[in-house]
Amino acid sequence: MGTDLDPLQRIIVALPAFLLAIILHELAHGYVAYLLGDDTAKRAGRLTLSPVAHLDFLGTLMFLISSWTGFGFGWAKPVPISPHLLRNPRRDRVLLTVAGPLANLLQAAAWALLFRVAVRLPQGSLSQAVGIFCFYGLILNLVFFVFNLLPIPPLDGSHVAAWVLGVRDLSLVDRLAPMGFVVLIVFVQTRAFDWVIGVAVTPLLHLLALA
Repeated sequence: MGTDLDPLQRIIVALPAFLLAIILHELAHGYVAYLLGDDTAKRAGRLTLSPVAHLDFLGTLMFLISSWTGFGFGWAKPVPISPHLLRNPRRDRVLLTVAGPLANLLQAAAWALLFRVAVRLPQGSLSQAVGIFCFYGLILNLVFFVFNLLPIPPLDGSHVAAWVLGVRDLSLVDRLAPMGFVVLIVFVQTRAFDWVIGVAVTPLLHLLALA
């Protein structure tokens, strides 16, 4: 659905879902950190739905470029975290980390529900437009959910992997972030990345929207 959209139409359709996906992802990180004792994000003005507080210039530019050439993808500014303020730094850092991807999964479920409703509406241009909009929101959030759980610094999955592997100094992930970012950029350009995302996203898509 929606594969026949021209580049400008793709941007128009996907941009609202993209903004909501990245804003709620970062807001979830910050809010859970606040609940666990770290008010850094709150003091930085990041516990807000305002796009201005969360948008990253390069991440937004990447979304616009990638939407023009194919499927849109980008990122927001990471929410600032002060682990030493957390009540239980080792445990709480993992909890606030998984909050971001979980926010995307919950959004995907909401978009899937709306998509199921849209496809049952009387056929017409309006119902088709709503269906396409919901489908883009669903796919975007599923891709963000899977992507952020990859165990590559600085992605959320790297913190979870470090915790599972018993790494005592979780700040090691942050120190490896510059190197990991280079690895991530290279990996995203390979067919292996498309395969990994496809293998993970396809069953979730069928479960939420197509079953």
